[in-house]
Amino acid sequence: MPKINDLKPDGMEFKTMGELGKFYGGLSRKSKEDFKDGNAKFITYMNVFSNIALNLDVTGTVKISECEKQNTIQYGDVLFTGSSETPDECGMSSVMTMKTDEKLYLNSFCFIYRFNNSELFLPAFSKYLFRSEYLRKQIIRIASGTTRFNLSKSQMSKLKIPVPPLDVQREIVRVLDNFTELIKELKHELMLRKKQYQYYRDYLLTFGDDVEWKTLGEIFEIKNGLNKEKSAFGKGKPIINFTDVYKNRWLNKDSFSGLVDVTPDEIERYKAKKGDVFFTRTSETKEDIGMVSTLIDNVSDCVFSGFVLRARPTTNLLIPKFCSYYFSTYNVRKQIIKQASFTTRATITSKNLSKINIPILPIEEQERIVKILDKCTELIELLKRETELREKQYEYYRKKLLTF
Repeated sequence: MPKINDLKPDGMEFKTMGELGKFYGGLSRKSKEDFKDGNAKFITYMNVFSNIALNLDVTGTVKISECEKQNTIQYGDVLFTGSSETPDECGMSSVMTMKTDEKLYLNSFCFIYRFNNSELFLPAFSKYLFRSEYLRKQIIRIASGTTRFNLSKSQMSKLKIPVPPLDVQREIVRVLDNFTELIKELKHELMLRKKQYQYYRDYLLTFGDDVEWKTLGEIFEIKNGLNKEKSAFGKGKPIINFTDVYKNRWLNKDSFSGLVDVTPDEIERYKAKKGDVFFTRTSETKEDIGMVSTLIDNVSDCVFSGFVLRARPTTNLLIPKFCSYYFSTYNVRKQIIKQASFTTRATITSKNLSKINIPILPIEEQERIVKILDKCTELIELLKRETELREKQYEYYRKKLLTF
Protein backbone atom coordinates (compact mmCIF):
# COMPACT_ATOMS: atom_id res chain seq x y z
CA MET A 1 0.00 0.00 0.00
CA PRO A 2 1.54 3.38 -0.96
CA LYS A 3 1.99 6.10 1.62
CA ILE A 4 -0.94 8.49 1.42
CA ASN A 5 1.23 11.60 1.40
CA ASP A 6 3.09 10.28 -1.65
CA LEU A 7 -0.16 10.54 -3.61
CA LYS A 8 -0.83 14.14 -2.59
CA PRO A 9 1.96 16.31 -3.92
CA ASP A 10 2.64 19.79 -2.55
CA GLY A 11 1.36 22.73 -4.55
CA MET A 12 -1.77 20.97 -5.81
CA GLU A 13 -3.50 23.09 -8.43
CA PHE A 14 -7.13 24.09 -7.81
CA LYS A 15 -9.58 25.46 -10.35
CA THR A 16 -13.29 26.22 -10.33
CA MET A 17 -15.69 23.92 -12.14
CA GLY A 18 -16.60 26.89 -14.34
CA GLU A 19 -12.97 27.22 -15.45
CA LEU A 20 -12.64 23.52 -16.19
CA GLY A 21 -15.91 22.71 -17.95
CA LYS A 22 -19.53 23.46 -18.82
CA PHE A 23 -22.95 22.36 -17.62
CA TYR A 24 -25.69 20.88 -19.82
CA GLY A 25 -29.30 20.04 -19.02
CA GLY A 26 -31.07 16.72 -19.29
CA LEU A 27 -34.07 15.93 -21.47
CA SER A 28 -36.42 18.82 -22.19
CA ARG A 29 -39.91 19.21 -23.70
CA LYS A 30 -40.91 15.61 -23.04
CA SER A 31 -44.32 14.28 -21.99
CA LYS A 32 -45.22 10.98 -20.29
CA GLU A 33 -46.16 9.53 -23.67
CA ASP A 34 -42.59 10.05 -24.91
CA PHE A 35 -41.35 7.49 -22.39
CA LYS A 36 -43.59 4.71 -23.71
CA ASP A 37 -42.04 2.47 -26.38
CA GLY A 38 -39.16 4.87 -27.03
CA ASN A 39 -36.35 4.40 -29.54
CA ALA A 40 -33.42 5.56 -27.35
CA LYS A 41 -32.13 4.71 -23.89
CA PHE A 42 -32.23 7.23 -21.08
CA ILE A 43 -30.58 7.38 -17.67
CA THR A 44 -32.89 7.72 -14.66
CA TYR A 45 -32.48 9.87 -11.56
CA MET A 46 -31.96 6.78 -9.37
CA ASN A 47 -29.25 5.46 -11.69
CA VAL A 48 -27.28 8.66 -11.05
CA PHE A 49 -28.14 8.74 -7.34
CA SER A 50 -27.20 5.11 -6.65
CA ASN A 51 -24.01 4.58 -8.68
CA ILE A 52 -20.67 6.39 -8.61
CA ALA A 53 -20.07 4.93 -12.08
CA LEU A 54 -23.07 5.01 -14.39
CA ASN A 55 -24.89 1.71 -14.90
CA LEU A 56 -25.37 1.31 -18.67
CA ASP A 57 -27.47 -1.84 -18.39
CA VAL A 58 -30.75 0.07 -18.58
CA THR A 59 -34.19 -0.69 -20.01
CA GLY A 60 -35.83 2.76 -19.87
CA THR A 61 -36.44 4.33 -23.29
CA VAL A 62 -37.55 7.69 -24.67
CA LYS A 63 -38.79 8.81 -28.09
CA ILE A 64 -36.22 10.94 -29.92
CA SER A 65 -36.89 12.19 -33.46
CA GLU A 66 -34.13 12.40 -36.08
CA CYS A 67 -33.96 16.20 -36.13
CA GLU A 68 -34.44 16.66 -32.38
CA LYS A 69 -31.74 18.49 -30.44
CA GLN A 70 -31.14 16.95 -27.03
CA ASN A 71 -27.95 16.65 -25.00
CA THR A 72 -26.41 13.17 -24.97
CA ILE A 73 -24.06 11.70 -22.38
CA GLN A 74 -20.41 11.33 -23.40
CA TYR A 75 -17.50 9.37 -22.01
CA GLY A 76 -16.05 11.22 -19.00
CA ASP A 77 -19.20 13.25 -18.28
CA VAL A 78 -20.12 13.79 -14.62
CA LEU A 79 -23.87 13.63 -13.99
CA PHE A 80 -25.51 15.29 -10.99
CA THR A 81 -28.94 14.98 -9.38
CA GLY A 82 -30.43 18.46 -9.47
CA SER A 83 -32.87 18.41 -6.55
CA SER A 84 -33.90 16.39 -3.52
CA GLU A 85 -35.99 16.50 -0.34
CA THR A 86 -32.87 17.09 1.78
CA PRO A 87 -29.64 19.04 1.08
CA ASP A 88 -27.60 15.92 1.97
CA GLU A 89 -28.99 14.13 -1.11
CA CYS A 90 -28.57 17.01 -3.55
CA GLY A 91 -25.88 16.88 -6.22
CA MET A 92 -25.15 13.15 -5.97
CA SER A 93 -22.81 12.32 -8.84
CA SER A 94 -22.26 9.48 -11.29
CA VAL A 95 -19.60 9.34 -13.99
CA MET A 96 -19.73 7.88 -17.48
CA THR A 97 -16.69 5.62 -17.16
CA MET A 98 -17.35 3.38 -20.19
CA LYS A 99 -17.19 4.15 -23.88
CA THR A 100 -20.19 3.30 -26.03
CA ASP A 101 -21.44 4.09 -29.52
CA GLU A 102 -25.01 4.05 -28.24
CA LYS A 103 -26.69 7.41 -27.62
CA LEU A 104 -27.75 7.88 -24.01
CA TYR A 105 -30.07 10.65 -22.78
CA LEU A 106 -30.40 12.00 -19.25
CA ASN A 107 -33.62 12.55 -17.30
CA SER A 108 -34.75 16.14 -16.77
CA PHE A 109 -34.12 16.09 -12.99
CA CYS A 110 -30.36 15.73 -13.49
CA PHE A 111 -27.71 17.69 -15.36
CA ILE A 112 -24.38 17.03 -17.09
CA TYR A 113 -20.96 18.48 -16.33
CA ARG A 114 -18.39 18.10 -19.13
CA PHE A 115 -14.69 18.98 -18.93
CA ASN A 116 -13.31 21.29 -21.62
CA ASN A 117 -10.16 19.15 -21.75
CA SER A 118 -11.17 15.49 -21.68
CA GLU A 119 -7.58 14.45 -20.93
CA LEU A 120 -7.28 16.42 -17.69
CA PHE A 121 -9.25 13.96 -15.52
CA LEU A 122 -9.53 10.18 -15.64
CA PRO A 123 -13.22 9.24 -15.52
CA ALA A 124 -12.28 6.51 -13.03
CA PHE A 125 -10.83 9.23 -10.77
CA SER A 126 -13.80 11.59 -11.25
CA LYS A 127 -16.19 8.94 -9.93
CA TYR A 128 -14.37 9.05 -6.57
CA LEU A 129 -13.57 12.77 -6.53
CA PHE A 130 -17.14 14.05 -6.92
CA ARG A 131 -18.45 11.66 -4.25
CA SER A 132 -15.64 12.59 -1.84
CA GLU A 133 -16.38 14.24 1.50
CA TYR A 134 -14.36 17.24 0.27
CA LEU A 135 -16.75 17.89 -2.66
CA ARG A 136 -19.94 16.72 -0.95
CA LYS A 137 -19.55 19.32 1.82
CA GLN A 138 -19.22 22.09 -0.75
CA ILE A 139 -22.24 20.89 -2.73
CA ILE A 140 -24.45 20.56 0.37
CA ARG A 141 -23.59 24.13 1.41
CA ILE A 142 -24.90 25.61 -1.85
CA ALA A 143 -28.15 23.57 -1.94
CA SER A 144 -31.08 25.98 -1.50
CA GLY A 145 -34.75 25.46 -0.76
CA THR A 146 -37.40 24.89 1.92
CA THR A 147 -39.65 21.89 1.18
CA ARG A 148 -37.33 20.77 -1.63
CA PHE A 149 -33.67 21.60 -2.22
CA ASN A 150 -32.13 22.51 -5.57
CA LEU A 151 -28.72 23.17 -7.05
CA SER A 152 -27.88 26.18 -9.18
CA LYS A 153 -25.46 25.58 -12.07
CA SER A 154 -24.05 29.08 -11.52
CA GLN A 155 -23.26 28.19 -7.90
CA MET A 156 -21.82 24.82 -8.93
CA SER A 157 -19.50 26.58 -11.39
CA LYS A 158 -17.84 28.40 -8.44
CA LEU A 159 -16.85 25.20 -6.62
CA LYS A 160 -13.11 24.59 -6.53
CA ILE A 161 -11.73 21.17 -7.34
CA PRO A 162 -8.15 19.84 -7.24
CA VAL A 163 -6.37 18.95 -10.48
CA PRO A 164 -3.91 16.17 -9.52
CA PRO A 165 -1.34 14.90 -12.06
CA LEU A 166 -2.58 11.89 -14.05
CA ASP A 167 -0.09 9.51 -12.45
CA VAL A 168 -1.44 10.51 -9.01
CA GLN A 169 -5.01 9.99 -10.25
CA ARG A 170 -4.11 6.53 -11.58
CA GLU A 171 -2.57 5.44 -8.28
CA ILE A 172 -5.53 6.71 -6.24
CA VAL A 173 -7.88 4.85 -8.58
CA ARG A 174 -5.80 1.68 -8.29
CA VAL A 175 -5.93 1.74 -4.48
CA LEU A 176 -9.65 2.50 -4.24
CA ASP A 177 -10.62 0.13 -7.08
CA ASN A 178 -8.77 -2.71 -5.32
CA PHE A 179 -10.76 -2.09 -2.15
CA THR A 180 -14.00 -1.81 -4.11
CA GLU A 181 -13.38 -5.09 -5.92
CA LEU A 182 -12.45 -6.90 -2.70
CA ILE A 183 -15.60 -5.63 -0.95
CA LYS A 184 -17.69 -6.67 -3.96
CA GLU A 185 -16.21 -10.20 -3.85
CA LEU A 186 -16.79 -10.46 -0.09
CA LYS A 187 -20.42 -9.34 -0.44
CA HIS A 188 -20.97 -11.87 -3.22
CA GLU A 189 -19.46 -14.63 -1.08
CA LEU A 190 -21.61 -13.52 1.86
CA MET A 191 -24.75 -13.65 -0.30
CA LEU A 192 -23.89 -17.19 -1.45
CA ARG A 193 -23.22 -18.35 2.12
CA LYS A 194 -26.52 -16.89 3.31
CA LYS A 195 -28.38 -18.75 0.57
CA GLN A 196 -26.50 -21.92 1.46
CA TYR A 197 -27.38 -21.48 5.14
CA GLN A 198 -31.07 -20.87 4.35
CA TYR A 199 -31.17 -23.99 2.18
CA TYR A 200 -29.63 -26.24 4.85
CA ARG A 201 -31.69 -24.65 7.64
CA ASP A 202 -34.98 -25.24 5.82
CA TYR A 203 -33.86 -28.71 4.67
CA LEU A 204 -32.81 -29.82 8.17
CA LEU A 205 -35.87 -28.27 9.83
CA THR A 206 -38.61 -29.55 7.53
CA PHE A 207 -40.48 -32.51 9.00
CA GLY A 208 -43.44 -34.75 8.16
CA ASP A 209 -45.82 -36.98 10.05
CA ASP A 210 -43.00 -39.18 11.35
CA VAL A 211 -42.34 -36.78 14.26
CA GLU A 212 -44.51 -35.65 17.17
CA TRP A 213 -46.08 -32.22 16.74
CA LYS A 214 -47.32 -29.73 19.34
CA THR A 215 -48.55 -26.17 19.07
CA LEU A 216 -46.49 -23.32 20.43
CA GLY A 217 -49.23 -22.61 22.96
CA GLU A 218 -48.93 -26.14 24.39
CA ILE A 219 -45.26 -25.82 25.35
CA PHE A 220 -44.76 -22.04 25.77
CA GLU A 221 -46.37 -19.37 27.91
CA ILE A 222 -46.85 -16.31 25.68
CA LYS A 223 -46.96 -12.80 27.12
CA ASN A 224 -47.23 -9.24 25.78
CA GLY A 225 -44.46 -6.82 26.70
CA LEU A 226 -44.17 -3.61 28.67
CA ASN A 227 -45.63 -0.30 27.45
CA LYS A 228 -44.25 2.94 28.91
CA GLU A 229 -44.39 6.64 28.13
CA LYS A 230 -41.52 8.06 26.05
CA SER A 231 -40.04 9.91 29.02
CA ALA A 232 -39.31 6.59 30.77
CA PHE A 233 -36.78 5.51 28.14
CA GLY A 234 -33.06 6.23 28.05
CA LYS A 235 -32.30 5.38 31.68
CA GLY A 236 -32.83 2.53 34.12
CA LYS A 237 -32.89 -1.18 33.33
CA PRO A 238 -32.06 -2.86 29.98
CA ILE A 239 -35.04 -3.56 27.72
CA ILE A 240 -35.38 -5.98 24.82
CA ASN A 241 -37.00 -3.96 22.05
CA PHE A 242 -38.19 -4.57 18.47
CA THR A 243 -34.80 -3.76 16.93
CA ASP A 244 -32.90 -6.13 19.25
CA VAL A 245 -35.14 -9.05 18.27
CA TYR A 246 -35.26 -8.09 14.59
CA LYS A 247 -31.47 -7.87 14.22
CA ASN A 248 -30.26 -10.73 16.43
CA ARG A 249 -30.85 -14.45 16.19
CA TRP A 250 -29.65 -14.83 19.78
CA LEU A 251 -29.70 -12.26 22.54
CA ASN A 252 -27.03 -11.96 25.21
CA LYS A 253 -26.14 -9.41 27.88
CA ASP A 254 -24.47 -7.20 25.24
CA SER A 255 -27.41 -7.21 22.78
CA PHE A 256 -29.72 -4.70 24.41
CA SER A 257 -29.80 -1.27 22.78
CA GLY A 258 -32.17 0.51 25.16
CA LEU A 259 -32.87 1.34 28.80
CA VAL A 260 -36.18 1.99 30.58
CA ASP A 261 -37.17 3.30 33.99
CA VAL A 262 -39.27 0.53 35.61
CA THR A 263 -40.76 -0.26 39.01
CA PRO A 264 -39.91 -3.47 40.93
CA ASP A 265 -43.42 -4.74 40.13
CA GLU A 266 -42.86 -4.16 36.37
CA ILE A 267 -39.52 -5.95 36.54
CA GLU A 268 -41.22 -8.93 38.12
CA ARG A 269 -44.08 -8.99 35.55
CA TYR A 270 -41.98 -8.39 32.43
CA LYS A 271 -38.66 -9.96 33.37
CA ALA A 272 -36.69 -11.81 30.68
CA LYS A 273 -34.64 -14.87 31.49
CA LYS A 274 -32.38 -17.34 29.72
CA GLY A 275 -34.28 -19.57 27.29
CA ASP A 276 -37.06 -17.05 26.57
CA VAL A 277 -37.99 -16.75 22.89
CA PHE A 278 -39.01 -13.31 21.59
CA PHE A 279 -41.07 -12.45 18.51
CA THR A 280 -41.59 -9.03 16.93
CA ARG A 281 -45.30 -8.31 17.52
CA THR A 282 -46.20 -5.35 15.30
CA SER A 283 -44.71 -3.57 12.31
CA GLU A 284 -45.58 -1.63 9.15
CA THR A 285 -45.48 -4.80 7.04
CA LYS A 286 -46.43 -8.42 7.63
CA GLU A 287 -42.97 -9.50 6.51
CA ASP A 288 -41.39 -7.85 9.57
CA ILE A 289 -43.55 -9.38 12.27
CA GLY A 290 -42.79 -12.67 14.01
CA MET A 291 -39.03 -12.25 13.60
CA VAL A 292 -37.46 -14.35 16.32
CA SER A 293 -34.60 -14.20 18.80
CA THR A 294 -33.72 -16.31 21.84
CA LEU A 295 -32.08 -15.11 25.05
CA ILE A 296 -29.09 -17.39 25.62
CA ASP A 297 -27.49 -15.55 28.60
CA ASN A 298 -28.50 -15.11 32.21
CA VAL A 299 -29.36 -11.42 32.66
CA SER A 300 -30.32 -9.35 35.67
CA ASP A 301 -33.44 -7.16 35.80
CA CYS A 302 -34.01 -7.07 32.03
CA VAL A 303 -37.54 -6.47 30.70
CA PHE A 304 -39.10 -6.66 27.23
CA SER A 305 -40.97 -4.12 25.12
CA GLY A 306 -44.64 -4.08 24.14
CA PHE A 307 -43.52 -4.30 20.51
CA VAL A 308 -42.43 -7.91 21.09
CA LEU A 309 -44.00 -11.08 22.46
CA ARG A 310 -42.23 -13.35 24.94
CA ALA A 311 -42.65 -17.12 24.65
CA ARG A 312 -41.34 -18.81 27.80
CA PRO A 313 -40.85 -22.61 27.65
CA THR A 314 -43.03 -24.58 30.08
CA THR A 315 -41.22 -27.87 29.35
CA ASN A 316 -37.68 -29.09 28.63
CA LEU A 317 -38.64 -30.47 25.21
CA LEU A 318 -36.74 -27.84 23.17
CA ILE A 319 -33.28 -26.33 23.51
CA PRO A 320 -33.03 -22.50 23.08
CA LYS A 321 -30.84 -22.43 19.96
CA PHE A 322 -33.03 -24.97 18.20
CA CYS A 323 -36.01 -22.64 18.82
CA SER A 324 -34.30 -19.70 17.12
CA TYR A 325 -33.32 -21.75 14.10
CA TYR A 326 -36.68 -23.47 13.75
CA PHE A 327 -38.85 -20.37 14.19
CA SER A 328 -36.89 -18.52 11.50
CA THR A 329 -37.48 -21.17 8.79
CA TYR A 330 -39.46 -20.38 5.67
CA ASN A 331 -42.32 -22.71 6.68
CA VAL A 332 -42.77 -21.13 10.12
CA ARG A 333 -42.44 -17.57 8.74
CA LYS A 334 -45.24 -18.49 6.31
CA GLN A 335 -47.46 -19.64 9.19
CA ILE A 336 -46.80 -16.50 11.23
CA ILE A 337 -47.51 -14.14 8.32
CA LYS A 338 -50.72 -16.06 7.56
CA GLN A 339 -51.87 -15.67 11.17
CA ALA A 340 -51.12 -11.93 11.23
CA SER A 341 -53.75 -9.23 10.85
CA PHE A 342 -53.28 -5.93 9.06
CA THR A 343 -55.09 -2.59 9.27
CA THR A 344 -52.74 0.40 9.48
CA ARG A 345 -50.05 -1.89 10.93
CA ALA A 346 -49.42 -5.61 10.83
CA THR A 347 -49.90 -7.42 14.15
CA ILE A 348 -49.50 -10.95 15.47
CA THR A 349 -51.36 -11.71 18.72
CA SER A 350 -50.34 -14.19 21.40
CA LYS A 351 -53.52 -16.18 20.59
CA ASN A 352 -52.59 -16.53 16.91
CA LEU A 353 -48.91 -17.16 17.63
CA SER A 354 -49.87 -20.02 19.96
CA LYS A 355 -51.32 -21.91 16.93
CA ILE A 356 -47.89 -22.36 15.26
CA ASN A 357 -46.91 -26.02 14.95
CA ILE A 358 -43.61 -27.25 16.41
CA PRO A 359 -41.89 -30.64 15.88
CA ILE A 360 -40.72 -32.40 19.02
CA LEU A 361 -37.37 -34.05 18.31
CA PRO A 362 -35.02 -35.95 20.65
CA ILE A 363 -32.60 -33.53 22.36
CA GLU A 364 -29.62 -35.26 20.68
CA GLU A 365 -31.14 -34.62 17.23
CA GLN A 366 -31.79 -30.99 18.09
CA GLU A 367 -28.15 -30.62 19.20
CA ARG A 368 -26.92 -32.23 15.98
CA ILE A 369 -28.95 -29.82 13.83
CA VAL A 370 -27.83 -26.83 15.91
CA LYS A 371 -24.18 -27.86 15.55
CA ILE A 372 -24.45 -27.97 11.73
CA LEU A 373 -26.25 -24.61 11.51
CA ASP A 374 -23.85 -23.02 14.01
CA LYS A 375 -20.97 -23.76 11.64
CA CYS A 376 -22.82 -22.06 8.77
CA THR A 377 -23.64 -19.11 11.01
CA GLU A 378 -20.04 -18.74 12.21
CA LEU A 379 -18.79 -18.57 8.62
CA ILE A 380 -21.40 -15.93 7.76
CA GLU A 381 -20.41 -13.86 10.82
CA LEU A 382 -16.72 -14.10 9.86
CA LEU A 383 -17.53 -12.88 6.35
CA LYS A 384 -19.66 -10.04 7.77
CA ARG A 385 -16.82 -8.89 10.02
CA GLU A 386 -14.29 -9.11 7.19
CA THR A 387 -16.60 -7.11 4.90
CA GLU A 388 -17.16 -4.45 7.57
CA LEU A 389 -13.41 -4.22 8.19
CA ARG A 390 -12.66 -3.76 4.48
CA GLU A 391 -15.41 -1.15 4.17
CA LYS A 392 -13.89 0.80 7.06
CA GLN A 393 -10.45 0.55 5.45
CA TYR A 394 -11.90 1.75 2.15
CA GLU A 395 -13.59 4.74 3.82
CA TYR A 396 -10.36 5.62 5.63
CA TYR A 397 -8.25 5.60 2.47
CA ARG A 398 -10.96 7.27 0.38
CA LYS A 399 -11.18 10.15 2.86
CA LYS A 400 -7.41 10.52 3.19
CA LEU A 401 -6.66 10.25 -0.50
CA LEU A 402 -9.41 12.65 -1.55
CA THR A 403 -8.84 15.39 1.03
CA PHE A 404 -6.72 18.06 -0.61
